[in-house]
Amino acid sequence: MSAESRTLAAKRRASILEALHRDGMVRISDLSDRMGVTAVTLRRDIAHLDGEGLLRRVHGGATLPTAELLPPAAQPLDLPAEPAYFGAAGMLVPSLDYYWPEVVRGAEEEASANGLRILLRGSSYESADDRPQLERLLDNEDVCGLIAAPSLTAPSAAATIEWLSTIDTPVVLVERVATVGPRQAVVESVVSDHALGAAMAVHHLVSLGHRKVGMVTSEHSPTSPHVHRGWLDACAETGLDPRSTVDTAVPAPGTPGWDTALDGVLDGLAATGTTAVLVHADTEAMALVQRAEQRGIQVPAGLSVVAYDDEVAALFTPALTAVRPARRSIGRAAVSLLAARLHDPDRPSHRVVITPSLRVRGSSVPPPD
Repeated sequence: MSAESRTLAAKRRASILEALHRDGMVRISDLSDRMGVTAVTLRRDIAHLDGEGLLRRVHGGATLPTAELLPPAAQPLDLPAEPAYFGAAGMLVPSLDYYWPEVVRGAEEEASANGLRILLRGSSYESADDRPQLERLLDNEDVCGLIAAPSLTAPSAAATIEWLSTIDTPVVLVERVATVGPRQAVVESVVSDHALGAAMAVHHLVSLGHRKVGMVTSEHSPTSPHVHRGWLDACAETGLDPRSTVDTAVPAPGTPGWDTALDGVLDGLAATGTTAVLVHADTEAMALVQRAEQRGIQVPAGLSVVAYDDEVAALFTPALTAVRPARRSIGRAAVSLLAARLHDPDRPSHRVVITPSLRVRGSSVPPPD
């Protein structure tokens, strides 16, 4: 924050405290009209003053720290002493039916604990421009921060990230990382360490005795590059040759070329003598197992399979060994970062990296003799 910005913030906060001591309570809507400042900025100021113990946030405004200090005529009888919420976090995710529901649930849990509520909107992985959806969230006067997973491959991605870095609202990216400007300033974010998760899978398979571990990723998943990088790193660490096995990306299930792609994977595994494979994601892994069994390849007796995502892998037969990103923890951490930023606008930018876990089940066993 520049010296000029700090001076303006100090003046605003002094004005808020002056009004509070005069009237005994303040409403954000009244302050916004009187001071010509956005509601988002005032919420940040009030959060800062609350952290200093100079006032107490309530729904729609603030009161003095203790009711005893208020003159009788100024008692805020129409405001709850302990409000359920003081603001909202706008949240934009690319899917409402896969991976992201658990992230949202974690965010809702942490938001409630921090006096926030979640306002959710859904986009899509194919979105050409996420900015309109984000702007609609900001149109809500209760929104004091954004949690977003915008598309980073859309034509408008760079412009959207640049815009997010300039708005007067805290922003936390989820499962996305980004930098802006010539100095590569970090945009606050929470991500899963997908590369480490993939490496866990490879090390597990190597520990069982496998010497060729293939890699199958999803063509259009933003997670695939990280999973692939982790597979390559683990191959180097364990002495495996990634060129000696299958390394391919497959189209979305049910799309043109899907069946051909599955057969191509199985043909490649057989031709290279590969005995284990890591597959992103669950749907692709289950389809590969079913296709293998149709061709007389038994899982895990003839081929060990590890899925990446663990959304439904445990429900399959055989239950699939899988890497599980900590989806609920991702949502909690995103809200925690946002709440910390609201409390202290001047804190350094944080990047939080959360480790997935490996769930060993029935689809990974030692290779056949």
